[in-house]
Parts: sequence; C-alpha cells; structure tokens
Amino acid sequence: MTDSIRRRLPNTLTMLRLVLAAAFFGTLNVYRYPDHNTLWANIAVVFFVAAAITDAFDGYLARKWHVESVFGRIMDPFCDKVLVLGAFIYLAGPRFIVREWVEEGSFFTMATGVYPWMVVIVLARELLVTGFRGEAESMGVSFASNWVGKAKMILQSIAIPLVILLTVNFKTGGDDTPNVVARWICYIVVYLMVIVTILSGLPYVSRLRSMDASKSE
Repeated sequence: MTDSIRRRLPNTLTMLRLVLAAAFFGTLNVYRYPDHNTLWANIAVVFFVAAAITDAFDGYLARKWHVESVFGRIMDPFCDKVLVLGAFIYLAGPRFIVREWVEEGSFFTMATGVYPWMVVIVLARELLVTGFRGEAESMGVSFASNWVGKAKMILQSIAIPLVILLTVNFKTGGDDTPNVVARWICYIVVYLMVIVTILSGLPYVSRLRSMDASKSE
C-alpha cells in the first residue's frame, strides 16, 4: 500500500461515516411506528452499523500508520456526534411516539424508551468534551479519550441499532399488547447508556478543575 493511500484512507473512512449517517437518517425518516415502512427502518440499522464500523477503523489506521491530521482530529469526533446525537434525536422523536392505555385513561410515551431529557444529557456531555478539547489544545495539553469514553461509544454503537431492531420488529409499545421482554431490554440498554454517558463526562470535569489549579499556581 502506497504512502498516499495510507494518508488518505483514514480521512476517507471518516467522511464515509458522514455519508452513511445521512443514509441512516434518510431511511429511518420514512418509518413510522409501529409498521409503516419497517423494511426501511431495518435498512437504516445496516447503515448505522456500517457507519460505526468506519469509526472503529479510521482512528486506528491513522495512529498505526502515523498519518494523524488536523482534518481527522476535527472531523472524526464531528462525524461521531452527528451520527450518535442524530440517532438519539430520532429515537426520541415523533416517529416513535405511542399511546398507552391504562385504567385512568391514556398517555403518550416513547416506544424506544428514549426520551428528550436523555438527549439533553447526551448533548450536554458532548458539549462539555468539545469545550474541554478546545481549551486543552489551546494550552498544549494532550487530549485523549479515557476508557469510559471509549466504553460509552462502544455501548452506543451497540445499543442504538439494538433498540431500533427491537422496537421495529417486536413492537415494544402501543394500543396492542407490547412485547414485554423487548420493551424491558430497550429500557435496560437505554438507561445503562445514559448512566455510562454521565460517568464518561465526570473525568473531564475533574481534569478541568486540575487545569484551573495548575494555572493558578
């Protein structure tokens, strides 16, 4: 493999992730819970998984071949955020709203188990990390994701397609009797993902305090 290909391949994979994210949003956009265009929702899962796979390889290849670039350092996390935050917004959006009936009447809920407040938490964590990255790099401090952050990304890459597959194919809510097992799996996975997201942001708060302390000395 030539040096030119090695320099270009990681960034090409990064931009491919953005294209796959657009395909994911486009195909999921035509789905409506519970059974309108379910085929397209399943195809959306394929696009998401393919995008997640590119995320596993672009940074690894750049480091292995020593071809890290400014473009990659900026676009890699940007494409990650577009894919993950966009997925959360869709899962907490109107396509997955269902009406649940109880003795007292009815109420609206999310078939996916993902609610807007969860999206706020995920977005807040990403904004925190982005702000920390900018400040750290301006001070010449090395920025590297911690193991909790990597675990968060892996969990998100597994949980998002799993929740879509269960919601679309096993009907986790609505007027009909929902699949209780599928519903509980969705809720467990989603809440675990939120907890890990919060935990992955705490080390950055600690590092910010350490940076403040070092500046004041």
